[in-house]
Amino acid sequence: MIYGQQNKMGYDIARFKNGHVDEELICPICTSVLEEPLQAPNCEHAYCSNCIKEWLDRDSICPVDRQPLTMNELKPVPRILRNLLARLDILCDNAEFGCQEIVKLESLQSHHKDCKFNPKRPIECSKGCGFVIPKDEIQNHNCFKDLRVFVEQESKKMEQQYQELKGYLNSIRDCLRQILPLTTTGTIGCTLPPNLSSTFKPIPIWCHFFPRARVLRWGGLISTPDLSIQFAVKKSLLDTGCPNSTVNELMENSHERKWPPGLSTLEIRQVNRSLFDNYICRKIPGQQAVLVTSYENQHMNDDMILEPGLIMIFAHGIEYLDSSNNR
Repeated sequence: MIYGQQNKMGYDIARFKNGHVDEELICPICTSVLEEPLQAPNCEHAYCSNCIKEWLDRDSICPVDRQPLTMNELKPVPRILRNLLARLDILCDNAEFGCQEIVKLESLQSHHKDCKFNPKRPIECSKGCGFVIPKDEIQNHNCFKDLRVFVEQESKKMEQQYQELKGYLNSIRDCLRQILPLTTTGTIGCTLPPNLSSTFKPIPIWCHFFPRARVLRWGGLISTPDLSIQFAVKKSLLDTGCPNSTVNELMENSHERKWPPGLSTLEIRQVNRSLFDNYICRKIPGQQAVLVTSYENQHMNDDMILEPGLIMIFAHGIEYLDSSNNR
């Protein structure tokens, strides 16, 4: 065996019952009991994984018989050797702190984690702050100080996440600003009708960023939405990159006082209820509301649509269409 090595990496023999372990279970490099052992392929000498890796960093030979050996040639030891190691009785890692438990080597890690003598065993602060602190640090734990540090760290994380999201959103807006003014086509190769070209708003491309939606309950339509609801819908539209002027026009058309003749009163809406399912609707993100653009609804009668479109806000009853129908 090779003696006199520094930095032992295996299990100290003194920790095992009677201090006696079969020689086949001893690492020739650190002279301790094998820990996570690996084996040379030809000579079958076994070593602690850390020991042999450190050795081969300096010399590409087997430490015992000097045969050529590389890291890639190492392999796990046979099952019988692993079983012999697993059945050894070993003193707990925390013996120096008072634990006298003797456990099977295969159970050492799980015991160490829950051992009441483990100085690093996490325990909850008894003062109610909710922190879980290593046992050997609990005496120096100050609830107010550690809470302050925790809040500062979380605030920095949240600020970083906010800036990342803000940058991402600004990038999307920049892309939209570059794309929307450059075209007067609804889709690639499809020119807007002449009667709409003169009053073109950047709706055709922009609206396609919203998924198609279906209104299940037209009776849930809110004809006079309050200001808080209108504000939430407006913010969702602005967050998608729609120009402020277009959003203002659309929001003007979210109240029945601005709706076209076919929607102007409850009585007329009830008469025209059968026509509503012909609308092509787009779901506004995060809201129970849909966008009904004049661009996509040229098939509707003039008394059922406005320029550049309608915002319809509901109490409930909106669902997405299948993804295949979203565009």
